[in-house]
Amino acid sequence: MTSAVQSPYSSEQISAWLRGLLTIAWADGNFDEQEKQLITSITQEKLNPGMNVESFEAITPEELAAVFGKSTPIAENFLRTAVMVAIADGIYSPSEDELLHKLCEALGEPENLLESLRQTLENPQPAEASTGVASPLKPPGKPPIEALNPLRDWLDGLNIEDPKVAHFLCKMIPSQCPFERDVKLFGRKIVHIPPLCKLNPLYEQLVGLRFRALSYLADDCQEDISEYI
Repeated sequence: MTSAVQSPYSSEQISAWLRGLLTIAWADGNFDEQEKQLITSITQEKLNPGMNVESFEAITPEELAAVFGKSTPIAENFLRTAVMVAIADGIYSPSEDELLHKLCEALGEPENLLESLRQTLENPQPAEASTGVASPLKPPGKPPIEALNPLRDWLDGLNIEDPKVAHFLCKMIPSQCPFERDVKLFGRKIVHIPPLCKLNPLYEQLVGLRFRALSYLADDCQEDISEYI
C-alpha cells in the first residue's frame, strides 16, 4: 500500500538522501552476492526502476550540501542515517570513515562527533591516509567504548519523517544478525559463530532505529510491514 503521509522533504531531497546512503553502503566495495542483491533491489525500487546497479552514480558531499544546505536539520538527520548505514554490518572501514568526515565538512556538521567512532578501527589512521581495509568494531568493554556515549545520544536523536527513508533503513538494517551461522565441513557442523553484531558497540542504536522506522511505517503511514519482520 502506498503511503499517504506527507513528507516534510522534497522529492529532490529524498532522492539525494537515498543516493547518499547508497554511496555510503558502496564505499568499501566489499559485498557478497546477498549484499549486491539487496543494494540492487533498493536502487531499483527507490531510485531508478530498471537501473543497472553497476552503473550507479555515487553522489558527492558537495552535491549533497547543495541540496541539504549547511548546518540544517535535514543535513544533520541525513548524516545520522549515513553513520547508521556505515556500521550496520558491524564493520567500520577507513573508506567509510574518510567519506563520513568529508560529509561532515561539506554539510557543516562537527567532525568531533565521529572521532570516537574512528577510534573503533583496529588500526585507526587519519582519513587522508586511509588504506581501505575494513576492521571490525571493537566490542563493548574495551576503551574507548565509553567515549561513544555522545555519539550514541546524537544518533538516538534521529526522527523518522519520510516513508522512503524508513523503507531504506528497514532494508539496510538486518532484522537479525547476519553473521550468526554454523560452519559445516562435509555436512557436519564444526563450529557455531555467535551473533557477532551484538558485539557492535552501537548495536542498540541500530536496533532502536529500525524499530522506530517500522513503527513509523505501521502507525503513521498505515503500511504493511510484514516483509520486514
